[in-house]
Amino acid sequence: MPIGITRRSLLAAGAVALTGPDLADPSAALAADFYASFRVVRAEPGLPQTPEIVLPPGYAFVPGNQYRAASRAEYLQFIQGPRSDAGIPVTVRWPGQTISVVVAGERRLPLRRDTDAVTFTLPVYRATPAADSPTVQVWSHLSTPATGLYWHVEHNAADRAAGYWSTAAWPSGETAAVITWMTASQAVLDDSGLIAEARRRKHFYALMGFETNNPIHQDNPPHWHMSYYPGPTMGAAKATVPHFWVDKVGRTFYNGQDVQGSGRTPYRAGQPAPIRDAEGTVVVTTTIRTDGGLDIDPPTGPRYSIVSPAADFTAPALILRDDNPWRTVSTSDDIVTGRLITEVRAITGKPRHRRDLRYDPLTGVLLQG
Repeated sequence: MPIGITRRSLLAAGAVALTGPDLADPSAALAADFYASFRVVRAEPGLPQTPEIVLPPGYAFVPGNQYRAASRAEYLQFIQGPRSDAGIPVTVRWPGQTISVVVAGERRLPLRRDTDAVTFTLPVYRATPAADSPTVQVWSHLSTPATGLYWHVEHNAADRAAGYWSTAAWPSGETAAVITWMTASQAVLDDSGLIAEARRRKHFYALMGFETNNPIHQDNPPHWHMSYYPGPTMGAAKATVPHFWVDKVGRTFYNGQDVQGSGRTPYRAGQPAPIRDAEGTVVVTTTIRTDGGLDIDPPTGPRYSIVSPAADFTAPALILRDDNPWRTVSTSDDIVTGRLITEVRAITGKPRHRRDLRYDPLTGVLLQG
């Protein structure tokens, strides 16, 4: 541990330590506290383990298995206690493991190292544990609501799997396919003028997938969203949020469509699902196809169809415009190096829109250059 800091001295001063598989006694949790979380990243993945964590006096581990997670690559912990914008010292000791990085929010924290321990400063200021979700959401934000389209890509990694996905079969096909679905949908929404109209009205569409590494959001089964928010934020009244479920090769087969204040309506293949604004006017209609594709119908046309010639959306997809081949869509996400490529091509093969984005593979934050 750092010079002048020992586990014995910390515990003697009233600090709380976590050792082995169990949390500190839940009775130590404090009422009306503020919250923070952090992820301890191992240099090499392996069998899930729990390190020893020492907190200063007055702070405790948030009780409940959803607020801690041991994956092959990391250990996640939520804590609570008095507000500290400047941050509190937290020491993590992990015998037999090399700690490479500690993540909080969307940043890597500076570490003070000593043998098999690290100490870092952790700000504590969130009003709820869920408010500190950015620590575990490894997302890249590709667009913002003000543009008429909010879009984030979840970078799911098997070695970070937590909660439900720590024991379920790894959804490799689904995680790849949902990025292709979102990329194809963006092309449709843009070409149809739907994004521009949403932006004019200070509304927005939202493209999102699912995440596998967040124990406080048990995000399953695999799905993607093409939502509509009739207002400038996600607090907009009467927002419509489709949940398009996909199978192992990414074919969409079910839509559980939520409308704020009205509950969920199920839609299956062949059943048109209208998306309306707050006044009840249809802004777009989606219909799941029997081949696992999706028809997207703007009110004044044309009809767009996202399909897969191979019936496999882990491979490049095809967009039809009024039943005529229009664009091909391919994507790849290298979660190890942090490189996301999305490409939309004309049928002639000429690229129409290509993104080659670098991001921090531990936070999802886009990198410049």
